[in-house]
Amino acid sequence: MEYFGLNEIIERALKEDIGHGDLTTKSLISEDMQAAGVFVAKSPGILAGIKVACEVFKYLEPEIKFEYFKTDGDTLAPGDIIARVTGKAATLLTGERVALNFLQRLSGIASKTRKMVEIIKYMPVELVDTRKTTPGLRVLEKYAVTVGGARNHRLGLYDGVMIKDNHIKAVGGIARAVSDVRQKVPHTIKIEVEVENLDQLQQALEARADIILLDNMDIEQMKQAVQITAGRALLEASGGINEETLLEVARTGVDFISSGAITHSAVSLDISFDLTETW
Repeated sequence: MEYFGLNEIIERALKEDIGHGDLTTKSLISEDMQAAGVFVAKSPGILAGIKVACEVFKYLEPEIKFEYFKTDGDTLAPGDIIARVTGKAATLLTGERVALNFLQRLSGIASKTRKMVEIIKYMPVELVDTRKTTPGLRVLEKYAVTVGGARNHRLGLYDGVMIKDNHIKAVGGIARAVSDVRQKVPHTIKIEVEVENLDQLQQALEARADIILLDNMDIEQMKQAVQITAGRALLEASGGINEETLLEVARTGVDFISSGAITHSAVSLDISFDLTETW
């Protein structure tokens, strides 16, 4: 699997960890020692990022052997062997922490996402992510969201229009904001407007916004927004969305539910890397 800028992400992570050299490994391990090690799941969850972990080791040693026993999207149980790595012992020891950091983080996001997707799997609504990601890791974290079964919102400021409250304050109103944007972006780009109340919802509908984000509205307001909109625009619920509130929000009839929690509040999955032999 290809990730935009993956080599740069891995290089930056390794430089951060290794600096001018792995003092412990250089002091203890001979250059010609070979070793094998395995990634082992220590807690249940959904795997994501195993090929990123592989690329960490391949960056350090292109000839390294990486055997996959699980692939991204697989369900993990404690004790499951995920992959086996064979190569120079120094490579395995130097690269293991960075590889684990990626693997644990992405698997944690995929696992949290899958839990939330399962809650609404029979509802006509889709869970999407946000831009609340770790700086520098967005492309990987959003990939993990898709492994978990949700959809990506815009990747950045450059691939979608989202007129937020501060944009509206800056230009003086929803109607003007939508009109100005419509004149400057390609007709193929959808325009989304964030609204905080039903009055703003009506303004966004009159401005012919394509998507309207209901920001921090309560359940009754969302239900009213769905009735008022009556299919004239897609509705996205956002704000305070978690596993406890998700189903009730889905029942309001909105089209999308965006949750920053699936990335910013995901707990890394417990995975270990253990040497199994050296020679």
